[in-house]
Amino acid sequence: MGAQKIAHVASKNPSVVKEIIYGISLGTACGLLWKMHHWNNQRRTKEFHDLLEKGQISVVVEDA
Repeated sequence: MGAQKIAHVASKNPSVVKEIIYGISLGTACGLLWKMHHWNNQRRTKEFHDLLEKGQISVVVEDA
């Protein structure tokens, strides 16, 4: 009986509208995650440059 259910599911036609909605949703979610990653990198870079300008950090190694 299990083989009949599998064959029935495999022969069912895909819904084009559902596939489009799934694709748009997945693309939007991945795009948002990618954008958040870039916003985080931009924030860290800005903080680094602000600290350099204030003189709180330096990229030059001090001699001991």
